[in-house]
Amino acid sequence: MTQPVEYMSVGERIAIYRRRRGLSQLALANMIGRSEAWLSQVERGIRHVDRVSVLVRLAQVLKVTVEDLIGQPLSLAPNGGIEFRAIPALRAALTDYEVIPATFGVAMGDGPVRGLSGLRRNVDQANRLYQAAHYEEGGLLCSRLIGDAQRATRELTGDDRRGAFGVLAETYHITAKTLTKVGETELAWIAAERSLPAAQWAELPLLMAASAYHLGKVFLRAGQVEEATGVAMTAARALEPGLVTATPEHLSAWGALHLTALIAVARQDDRVAVRQLLGEARATADRIGQDRNDFWTAFGPTNVALHEVSTAVELGDAGEVVRKGEALDPARFPPGLLGRRTQVFIDLARGYTQQRKDAAAVNMLLEAERLAPEAVRYQVIVKEMLRELLRREHRASTPQLRPLAVRVGILREDAS
Repeated sequence: MTQPVEYMSVGERIAIYRRRRGLSQLALANMIGRSEAWLSQVERGIRHVDRVSVLVRLAQVLKVTVEDLIGQPLSLAPNGGIEFRAIPALRAALTDYEVIPATFGVAMGDGPVRGLSGLRRNVDQANRLYQAAHYEEGGLLCSRLIGDAQRATRELTGDDRRGAFGVLAETYHITAKTLTKVGETELAWIAAERSLPAAQWAELPLLMAASAYHLGKVFLRAGQVEEATGVAMTAARALEPGLVTATPEHLSAWGALHLTALIAVARQDDRVAVRQLLGEARATADRIGQDRNDFWTAFGPTNVALHEVSTAVELGDAGEVVRKGEALDPARFPPGLLGRRTQVFIDLARGYTQQRKDAAAVNMLLEAERLAPEAVRYQVIVKEMLRELLRREHRASTPQLRPLAVRVGILREDAS
């Protein structure tokens, strides 16, 4: 029986519109700068299009709207019917140019400038909220921090001013990371770009490397995989001369940059580069010998193991996803890293979905939701999985599927 159109996956819609245009998979793949293997996996539901920029390009080539491809109004993409409430405040903070009147001597802001210790505590709190997958609360805190940190860089002097620029760079880091997580790529790009000059003014090279790491993450989210690889490996090359006597912080920055590049080359189906980068990251984690959280990257052996699972997902190796995912105990992550622990279950769900083990996939998503509801609610890839599962739904074996789809925002409550 034909599935209702609202349950059709993006891949199925792409295939339909491709055939209507009379295009082969190879022709369409070439037109959007992807491989034929990638497009084939998308159309068969092995991979998912989880970046709006790629959807826009596909829609342009196929001469349809993005709404035609995703089966819902664009205003609901990429987060379905779930609105991220911190977006207006973050947009206002990132587009408030108080520096202009301040340059002309017009006083801005009420009361004394905030001290560096208080600002640093708030930045740490925003990072803890992010790593615990409390994205809305963290995003609202970031929206207040941006203005406070910017003002500190204007009004403090000497070493305090350099310290304020360091705080501002870190504020932009966590802002970019939060916005990237919820699919607000354009705003995330602004924040990541602004962290670069702030880190330069702070005169902290490792902070500049952290800025490159976050910019690489934004490039990944925007579908700019070559740019993601480029910025990550450019920063890694700058760190390379100091590796012989490197501190753990130096090694963490080096390793985190390699993990960013790793996901980028996996999305390009470059298995040789995957092996090289994964080997470098694994060797670096072994050299550190423990799970650390320098620059809030959570780099260490456990994070490398998680990226092995994520890399298998990107390469479409469902068997490897399940084998490595089932062997990885999420409890290895510290309790505060709920987002990372949740990612293990989401990646396993993707592997099970590819293997058509739908009940297992739903169970993994429910476990992820139990640990960190916002990590499930705002992930584009979760919505794609749920649409795929709904398309071939067998209610007797997956009774929790529809209620979960309602909570994530891709089904109306009366449809459950």
